[in-house]
Amino acid sequence: MAETRSPDITVDPRSGFCPQTKIYHSLRPAVPLPPPSQPLSIIQYVLSLLHSPTTAASSALSTTPFLIDSTTGRRLTYSTFLQQVASLSSSLKALRPSLSKKDAAFVLSPPSLHIPVLYFSLLSLGVAVSPSNPLSSPSELAHQIRLSKPAVIFATSETSHKLPPDIPVILLDSPQFLSMLESKASGSTYDAGVNQSDTAAILYSSGTTGKVKGVVITHRSLIAVIAGFYHNKLATDEEENTHPVSLFTLPLFHVFGFFMLMRAASLGESVVLMEKFDFVKMLEAVERHRVTYIPVTPPLVVAMTKSDLVAKYDLSSLQVLGCGGAPLGKEVSGRFREKFPQVEILQGYGLTESSGGATRTIGPEEATRHGSAGRLSENMEAKIVDPQTGEALPPGQRGELWLRGPAIMKGYAGDDAATAATLDSEGWLKTGDLCYFDSDGFLFIVDRLKELIKYKAYQVPPAELEHLLQSIPEVADAAVIPYPDEEAGQIPMAYVVRKPGSTISAAEIMDSIAKQVAPYKRIRRLAFINSIPKSPAGKILRRELVTHACSTTSSKL
Repeated sequence: MAETRSPDITVDPRSGFCPQTKIYHSLRPAVPLPPPSQPLSIIQYVLSLLHSPTTAASSALSTTPFLIDSTTGRRLTYSTFLQQVASLSSSLKALRPSLSKKDAAFVLSPPSLHIPVLYFSLLSLGVAVSPSNPLSSPSELAHQIRLSKPAVIFATSETSHKLPPDIPVILLDSPQFLSMLESKASGSTYDAGVNQSDTAAILYSSGTTGKVKGVVITHRSLIAVIAGFYHNKLATDEEENTHPVSLFTLPLFHVFGFFMLMRAASLGESVVLMEKFDFVKMLEAVERHRVTYIPVTPPLVVAMTKSDLVAKYDLSSLQVLGCGGAPLGKEVSGRFREKFPQVEILQGYGLTESSGGATRTIGPEEATRHGSAGRLSENMEAKIVDPQTGEALPPGQRGELWLRGPAIMKGYAGDDAATAATLDSEGWLKTGDLCYFDSDGFLFIVDRLKELIKYKAYQVPPAELEHLLQSIPEVADAAVIPYPDEEAGQIPMAYVVRKPGSTISAAEIMDSIAKQVAPYKRIRRLAFINSIPKSPAGKILRRELVTHACSTTSSKL
């Protein structure tokens, strides 16, 4: 019996699918959002949840640690953290009086206790946060800075040399910045008059065409994501005997780390930060800090399943892995559960363009749906669209996943054409992913329609690598494809056509590219070929190359 929404529209209570509109609706309980016209920043909203009587830590902010450095053990309680946020906000307003909610701040730094303080301070002032991978090359950073147009940059002494010289830089490891954390704040710092429609973050994604884009996320988008996590955690949690402690192995410049930081603060949880990922140090941190939850990507699940080292550490505190960033295979998931029967893996799916939140599994019963990315998140709608006909499809049929809801991005910074190609006039985000919903409303990701390579949780655009390959004088033509890899998910593999008479080696080519890109974009496998298969329109037939690569036994380079 379908749930009645209106006299003419019915929604199947099992799948969430409406046969009249061909739209999938969330099966989660409705989550209230503040009126869109209400001035409200994501920081104001997070702190209102933190101070709520329903948040366990609200009465003990002076003793509950928010941030813990996994290396040094240094801790910031919630009270100290909020005091530093207020001090930094006051100092920034004094140092740069013109800094306003029309501005953006570029951040280039590895994880540290300073980064959450900086994020909260900037967002409370209404300044958009635009963090980047500290491993990015100078040319990659220059492109990102052109997109975000920052008024100020926050970096470290190790990363600042890669930045252009014409924008003011504040070093996070300088005496100046440390003094800014200790200044006496005057009055409230959360009164910048931020509107929910204002830009909160510009995060970098390769989008659907291979060119790096700046994804514009509003305060309301983040509010919608956090509201869903907060209210459903309250609704589904039993009385907890232990204080939740999360270990962040994921980068804070990535949308996953960005919104998970906000989530942890709203729930009064403790977060252990690792400056640089190391598998053994991660296991040590779980044991030392009694970690209960780790947001992870599939390669880490594989590592924990395969490694004999895990038996040397007390991981009994660990209760949940929240897995996202790329699909997790059924076999890996099953082997993990055999080894760690007390740990649930809760999978999710999201994009930078959906502020990270789109679907997720909740609770032990949903966690048994192996291979699924979960059900639609709160306040989210979806369509499955046939790429050829444009027809919206019912459960069980495969097509491109479209998403709509308050968490969807505002658009791409400085790229109206890309925005128009990705967001339609009704607000639907075309994800570029081939998916289907089953009869119970669970999403399954079949393949990527878009051509991005998912190396671990990173997006590697083939077009960028192909351009660099083709710029090598001895290379006549080239194509880059995803090659399956159990540890990384996929690795970039290149097919190269050498110019007649050239003897350039695979190692020489890969070394040349490695000097021009971030480490995660390096070509890790290469084969020479007589010609690149292309369509009559000149498009590379990647599927043919993928099939060829997987059917041959070319040695790994």
